[in-house]
Amino acid sequence: MPTLSAVIITYNEEQNIERCLKSVMWADEIIVVDSFSTDRTVELAKKYTPEIFQHEYDGDIPQRRRGFDRSSGDWLFYIDADEEVTEDLRDEIQAVLHSPEAAEGYYVSRKVWAFGKWIQHGGWFPDRTFRLFRRDHYIAEPAEVHGGFTVPGPKSHLHGLLLHYSYDSIEQYLDKMNAYTSLQVSNKLENGTQASLAKIVLSPISHFVRKYVSQQGYKDGFHGFVLAALGAIYTLALYAKLWEYRFRENEGTGNLPPITNLELYHLRRQ
Repeated sequence: MPTLSAVIITYNEEQNIERCLKSVMWADEIIVVDSFSTDRTVELAKKYTPEIFQHEYDGDIPQRRRGFDRSSGDWLFYIDADEEVTEDLRDEIQAVLHSPEAAEGYYVSRKVWAFGKWIQHGGWFPDRTFRLFRRDHYIAEPAEVHGGFTVPGPKSHLHGLLLHYSYDSIEQYLDKMNAYTSLQVSNKLENGTQASLAKIVLSPISHFVRKYVSQQGYKDGFHGFVLAALGAIYTLALYAKLWEYRFRENEGTGNLPPITNLELYHLRRQ
C-alpha cells in the first residue's frame, strides 16, 4: 500500500503544535522542519515524531521542500502548525492512498477561525488550497509569500475540512499583516505592479466592498465587518510599502525596506 508523509514547518508554535501533530498521527511518517524556535515547539514535537530537523528560515517553499527531501512516503501532505486535520479529511486522504484511480494531487478546503469564531463568508470559506500530491510529480511554485505546489497531471478536490486557526486576536492579525505585506511587495515587484495614488486610495475601498458586500461578509456579523476592514488596511499597507520601496529605490534616499523572508528572519532575531 502507498505510504504518506506529513510535513510541517514551525517557528515558535508551542500554542498550536500539539493539536496539529495529534491530527496527523495516522500518517506513516511525520516530518517537522523547525526554524530554530526559541519556545517549547521542538520539545513538544518530540512527543509525536523523532523526525525533527532545523534550518534557517528562508521561506515556506524552501522549508517545505527540505521536509519533502527528508521524507520517504509515496504521497506528500503538508500542513501548517496552526491547522488541524478533521476526521472526515483523514478518511478521504486514506481512501486516496487505497485508490488505483487517484489523481496526481488534491485540493482541500480550509475553514478559518478568526477572533473566536468560524468564518463562513467574505471569501474566507471554503479556502481551497493544494496540499496532497504524489511525491514524484510535484512542482514548486516559489514566491516570498503565498507560494505553493502543483502537479502536471490530473487534480481533484477533497471535501473533508482542514481547520485553520488563523487569528486568535487582532494583535496577531496585525503582526502577521506587517510581515505578509512586506513579503508581498516582492511579488508585486516581480509582476511590475506600480503603486499609483489611485491604486493606494481605491484598492482598499474596492477590497472592503468586495469582501463585505459582494462576498457577503456581513453575514458573519461584526466579525465580517472587522475582517473586511482589516483586509482594506492590509491592502493599503501593501501598496504604501510598494510605493515606499520604489521611491527609495529610484531616489537612493536610504536603505531599502526588507521584503524577503531571509531579511525579515534576521530582523526579528536581532
